[in-house]
Amino acid sequence: MSISLTRASLLSLAIAVVTPFCHAQNAEKPLPDAPQPSQRKIILGMPMEILKDQAGIWTSPARIRSRDLLWLTPLAAATGAAIATDHHTMSSVVSHDTNFNQTSVDASNALTGTLVAIPAVLYGGGLLRNDPHQRETGILTAEALADGYIVQEGMKLIFWRERPAKDNSRGLFFQSSAGVDSSFPSNHSVLAWSSAAVIASEYKSPWVQAGVYTMATGVSLTRVMGQQHFPTDVLIGSATGWLIGRYVVRRHHGRAY
Repeated sequence: MSISLTRASLLSLAIAVVTPFCHAQNAEKPLPDAPQPSQRKIILGMPMEILKDQAGIWTSPARIRSRDLLWLTPLAAATGAAIATDHHTMSSVVSHDTNFNQTSVDASNALTGTLVAIPAVLYGGGLLRNDPHQRETGILTAEALADGYIVQEGMKLIFWRERPAKDNSRGLFFQSSAGVDSSFPSNHSVLAWSSAAVIASEYKSPWVQAGVYTMATGVSLTRVMGQQHFPTDVLIGSATGWLIGRYVVRRHHGRAY
């Protein structure tokens, strides 16, 4: 099934959806204390908090304010330009060499896996060191990843975009054949930028911020170079992930950890 829409209509739909988002211990040392009741309560309460996050995220277009135009306008312009050039970029600019494409896919998987694993590493390190900030960052990052995954799955089922490998990289939207494997947005980009946004918000060191954002950027670029996604997919995926990560930090930062 193919539904013809203007680029302006596609652009407004995309922007409406992404608007919200805005040391090893030796044997002689005692084992870390078990999580305090407040920590257990927070962890057990995460599913409900994620549901509340989803309600806030999906209803956010109703809360757009004029000040949001400061970032909505350039995002809209970039999205429009990307949609207009997606076919040319994937068919004539990005290499179709299978070895190069596979290397790019492997790199994107490795970088995404690292950013997804960070919450467990941070939370475990926070328990070992009795560091509330580390525990907080681990939990918030995990929550942002869960939120990001749910949102991108919902968007895929809304937009049903073909992958670059299909139909000569035309990238048509609203093709029922795309199903849950829809190209828009990039799942890897959403998850990578969700994680990076939380970590960069919790740790203000320029080195930390540069590190996580470099990894997230690498994920987005390699998804395109691997012929897995169009530039529009990773642009909106990156913006969505970053906004979700920032949203989770603003909403949940400062709980007892």
